[in-house]
Amino acid sequence: MNRQVTVVFLLTFIINLIGTLAYALRIAGVRTRRIAVSLAVFNILLLVSRTANTFQGPLLAKHIERNILSGPFSNVEHDLRWLLLAASLATFAGVFLIPTFQRLFAKTIASLDTYRSLPRLALRIFYRSSWRQVRDSASIPSRENLTRLRFAEAPRAILIFNMLATAFLTVGVFSSLYAGYLKPELRVTANNLSPIINAFSTILLFVFIDPYLSFLTDDVVNGKASEARFRSCVFWLASSRLAGTLLAQLLLVPAAILIVKVAELL
Repeated sequence: MNRQVTVVFLLTFIINLIGTLAYALRIAGVRTRRIAVSLAVFNILLLVSRTANTFQGPLLAKHIERNILSGPFSNVEHDLRWLLLAASLATFAGVFLIPTFQRLFAKTIASLDTYRSLPRLALRIFYRSSWRQVRDSASIPSRENLTRLRFAEAPRAILIFNMLATAFLTVGVFSSLYAGYLKPELRVTANNLSPIINAFSTILLFVFIDPYLSFLTDDVVNGKASEARFRSCVFWLASSRLAGTLLAQLLLVPAAILIVKVAELL
């Protein structure tokens, strides 16, 4: 990988790690019963993710432009598959780090409730006590909790929807850029057609997945469902997200070809 691809690899890792750790924030919000405050903390994660997204697209587009100029023997597909692998690695790391970050987010929510200011909360990163909290919160998924998981109790339809949504969302921008490489004379059109792929994931997320998690969160807060069930659901959703990033590898070329066909029809 050259320097640009390496930077995009790191940005892709950060974006997908944050997306997975958002599940830990949901658990922290339920445990602290501070759902609204947890949304404020989520906005911080969203800001970091969108900042990474801002640089990811242009850097990758510049890399593909150079490959178009270098001729048909460049390794664009190989590079894109490495970037999809970054999404899988980040998601796997996020699943492993959920126990640690649910504790950190719970402490962050409590601190935000005390300071009532995101800038003041951000300044605490320079305090030694904050780093001690990170150390004290470090944990790995316990064997006891893992043995309690029962796939038969998992919301299977939601898991399938989440896997598909993640796959299309992960591959959307990459497939549109690859379509521009496959059809250089239409690359500007192709680069703007990623919503064709992302639209399906958006529908699944906003119609099925987010409402299900919202209802389940309210049920836990109101005592209609247990926190154990909520944590189990979060684990399966995070696992289906990992499966979605792996499925994205299979969708890269077909999605790019579809975008090329649509670009030719416009």
